Amino acid sequence: MNKAAVGAGAIRAASGISFLVVPERAQLLWSERPATDPTARLLLRSMGYRDTLIGAALLAAGLRSSPTVSNWFLASAGADTTDFVGALAVRDELSKRDHVMGIGGAAAGIVIGVVGWAATRRRAS
Repeated sequence: MNKAAVGAGAIRAASGISFLVVPERAQLLWSERPATDPTARLLLRSMGYRDTLIGAALLAAGLRSSPTVSNWFLASAGADTTDFVGALAVRDELSKRDHVMGIGGAAAGIVIGVVGWAATRRRAS
């Protein structure tokens, strides 16, 4: 079992599920602004599907110590990279808290994904 993949996958899947089940509440964990607009809720659910899929796949691969673990860590880093770029595009409109959560959270996710990818690639060689 790859404990890092299981942990990262479980956290990402749980976050994704929260955006699917209670998008308005999940939004308030990441932002000071409520998700009252239907388009915002649509995008939150889309992010929820993405994070649930990647997280569940990373979790499953980690539980089996599958050779695909490195690929799912890389997919996780890629998803966070898109969030990071999106947050940078609106950084001037974000509150200080939203800056930390949006940009900082995405940056942390990129680091976790890249480090997990590199570590699992090294072990596979």
